[in-house]
Amino acid sequence: MVTSHVLTFLLRLLLVCLFFPFSALDKTLNFEGALGQALGLLKNKPLAIVMLMAGLMVEVFGSLGILTGIADRLAALVLAVYCIATAVLFKEFWTLHDFWAKGPSKSRDLWWDFLKNLSLAGGILLITFGNGPVDIKDFLANPLGSTHPYANISQGSPP
Repeated sequence: MVTSHVLTFLLRLLLVCLFFPFSALDKTLNFEGALGQALGLLKNKPLAIVMLMAGLMVEVFGSLGILTGIADRLAALVLAVYCIATAVLFKEFWTLHDFWAKGPSKSRDLWWDFLKNLSLAGGILLITFGNGPVDIKDFLANPLGSTHPYANISQGSPP
């Protein structure tokens, strides 16, 4: 049914819209700012540029893979690992000492960002592994496979 495919596309779009177009566009239009953030972690400009470009590619191609269904399981896995890595590397709430302070807290703000990244990774991983152990075996047997989210439309099945 076309309606279910539209819903599938919209739900997948909700999963990736943070990355593509918004974060990818921000990295492109504000490259110096993104580079400054990467340099704060890496301290090596050439490496920071390579990592920033790799992140941009993950955001664009991972999102497109999820949206189109082309190698979407692998794309989702890579994007989820990216979410976890950025949470650990850039949301270091544990390094600040104001988590339990009354009023505003930078540590708590980072905690919520950290948790959102992990939650997003979990949601995205549902595309990779599905809801059961059979899907994990299927992914490991064919990591470049697709979940075929729009199969009924491409096969010409009646609505």
